[in-house]
Amino acid sequence: MEERELGRSGIAVSRIVLGCGNFGGVGSSPAFFGQGIPRDEAFRIMDTAWELGLTTFDTADAYGGGRSETWIGEWLASKDSAVRDEITIETKTLNPMDTGQDRGLSRARIRRQIETSLQRLGAERVALYMAHAPDDDTPMEETLRAFDELVRAGKVGAVGASNFDAEQLAEAVEISELEGLTRYEWIQNSFSLLDRADVETVFPVC
Repeated sequence: MEERELGRSGIAVSRIVLGCGNFGGVGSSPAFFGQGIPRDEAFRIMDTAWELGLTTFDTADAYGGGRSETWIGEWLASKDSAVRDEITIETKTLNPMDTGQDRGLSRARIRRQIETSLQRLGAERVALYMAHAPDDDTPMEETLRAFDELVRAGKVGAVGASNFDAEQLAEAVEISELEGLTRYEWIQNSFSLLDRADVETVFPVC
């Protein structure tokens, strides 16, 4: 399958990405943790995706209350290096891992969450790490500095943004440029034939 490089990251992803948001739950909703797609079916889906040439899997720490990352890590561990070396993992953070737990993009939380994500994935480094959505309670510069630290430490290859509008993305890029920080290299938003608002707003920023 054809691959495309994300921004200036130097990291290529398959043009079709496997979304793993329903592995062990339904997205990040604590009410549905433990439901969604069961482990055995998730493994079959990942097997089929690999056979079809999909080499990029998208997940998040809160998907299924951590089950999604855990099962991806277990699936990777069951494969030989010929498979593991070709799979690019994209994971995200912001949402709580369970009812009553904290959320957000503070430096302390990001540093804690990347470590638990790496443990679940059975990895020392994740290629792509994302802000799952903006955090209005944390200064954007604090978030960007935290991500920059992870990249410099070798724990993350590149960082991106999800569910940002044009103004939020532009602000993040400006802060990164002014402060010499790692910038968001891509954005993951809802986009389809029925939802094309980003063409007029987010696309020009990109």
